[in-house]
Amino acid sequence: MIQLDDRLLALRGQVREWGADFRALGLALDRDPELIREHFDLPAVRYLSTMGIPPEYGNVPIPIAGNRFYGTLALERAIIMEELSCADVGMLVASPGPLLAGVLIDLLADEQQKDWFYGRMLESPLWTFFALTEPDRGSDAGALSTTVVPATADRPALLSGAKRYVGNAARAQLGVVFARTSPGPLGINAVLVENPSTGFHAEALETIGLRGARISAITMEDVEIAPERFLGRHLSPSRRGMWAFVQTFNLLRPGVAAIALGIARAAHEYVITHRTSLRRDERDRLDLLARRIDGARRLVHLAAAAVDARTGDGYLASAAKVRAAQLAHDATQEACTFFGAGARLEHPVLDKLVRDARGMEFIEGTSNMQKLNLFQGLFTGKLDRDDPFRTAPLAVV
Repeated sequence: MIQLDDRLLALRGQVREWGADFRALGLALDRDPELIREHFDLPAVRYLSTMGIPPEYGNVPIPIAGNRFYGTLALERAIIMEELSCADVGMLVASPGPLLAGVLIDLLADEQQKDWFYGRMLESPLWTFFALTEPDRGSDAGALSTTVVPATADRPALLSGAKRYVGNAARAQLGVVFARTSPGPLGINAVLVENPSTGFHAEALETIGLRGARISAITMEDVEIAPERFLGRHLSPSRRGMWAFVQTFNLLRPGVAAIALGIARAAHEYVITHRTSLRRDERDRLDLLARRIDGARRLVHLAAAAVDARTGDGYLASAAKVRAAQLAHDATQEACTFFGAGARLEHPVLDKLVRDARGMEFIEGTSNMQKLNLFQGLFTGKLDRDDPFRTAPLAVV
């Protein structure tokens, strides 16, 4: 069990205070996701706009209890994500920042590329995107068909293809696109793309939940890619494509699990706030939900600590994502039962929580993918009876 020290407890307390702004704006942003543009001055939005940028590139985040948290550690991100998603997940995913793309930059970019990317992020709040999934291919990244035609003496390399379900792409200024330069798994590369660029078009999709994320579809036709925009050019081919996005997901998965955990906690707290008297059976159900939330938090923190220690192969993180996504769904549905028929019509916050929770299964891969990753760990012996996951309170899930 991970015990938070005074430093991390101070971080949690401060971010929880910042969350009050998110909670106040959540329903309005759900109606108009572009409302976030009017609130770049909020402390949480300012923090998220540079979260993940290492200090050596000039990042100076807001000090908290005499400490600076750069968001480069998974446990820090998990604490931040839980608190802000509990306040309002729409505001969290609507906020600009480098998060997913920034982790890939840290893994793949050379120093010149890092200076350029982080420098752009520090100049002003920018949205970024991470484009991997393609239409009709789902999470089968190995089958992607977006291509980069190599440069010739007369023109630069040209990027063409389509991506789908890409967060914030419609309003992002920078992003990374995975594309194929040759057949086979070693033929996948990541390239940096600026928006606007000739031939690049992103359009927001209508979604039921997580509307703040402006989940988008991208089409690209002969987008020019300069040589310095190819990530991992200093690395071997085996560390540029599929390895890179798998590592990115493993590093960020505890944070995604923490987002789902925050949604579950928000549903639980909503019931506590709005039901002043409970029957015995209702108290029992609410207590059970609280125990499930506590158990999921322990697993999320264990997974985050494993990521920070660079131990394991992402199996704990996959377990945390599966459990938390299911918990978000169950908790929001359970919360509705405390308010009778028509709960979602009469309680718009609950309605939003239900809709947002449904999307958590699909963020950075479906829960079926995470279960496969988890089962591989169990069957290969990389998770065993001595692993912390096996001693976590699975019975209440």
